[in-house]
Amino acid sequence: MSQLFVRTGIHFSSRQQALTHIGEEMVAKGVVHDTYPQALIEREAIFPTGIALEKHAVAIPHCEATHAKSPAIYLIRPNNPVSFQQADDDEEIAVSLIIALIVENPTAQLKLLRRLFGELQNPDTLDALLSASDSELATLFQNTILEPAPCAQA
Repeated sequence: MSQLFVRTGIHFSSRQQALTHIGEEMVAKGVVHDTYPQALIEREAIFPTGIALEKHAVAIPHCEATHAKSPAIYLIRPNNPVSFQQADDDEEIAVSLIIALIVENPTAQLKLLRRLFGELQNPDTLDALLSASDSELATLFQNTILEPAPCAQA
C-alpha cells in the first residue's frame, strides 16, 4: 500500500523546479534514498513523462525502484500548468496534474501505471481531480485511482 502525499497551491516556474521539489519532499518524508532526487531528474531528461489526454495533460515522473525506501505517490496540483516534455513526442505540454510515483517493486509499478492510464483516460475523472477542493483531493484520488470501488450489485 502506497502512502499518498498531496500538495496544492504551489507554483513552479519549470519542470526542473517541480522535479527538484518532488525529490526534496520525498527525501524529507523518508520514503526515498538520497539518490532519488538526481535519479528522478536524470530519468525525466531521458524518458519524459508528460501525457496529453483528451482535455488536459498530466505528468507521471518516476525513477528506478532502487531509489525507493517505501512505496508512495506524491500528487501535486500546481496553481498554474507546468511545462513537461511529452512522453511520446518532442513537444512540450502544459501539465495540470503531477503524479510522482515512488515504487520499490517494478511489477507493482507496471500495475499502478496501467491503472493510472486507464482511469486518467476518462475525462470526467481528471476533471474531478482538477476541480476537487484541496481537502477532497486525496480522498478522491484514493477512491477513483488507487482503490476503485467494485460495481454495485443491483
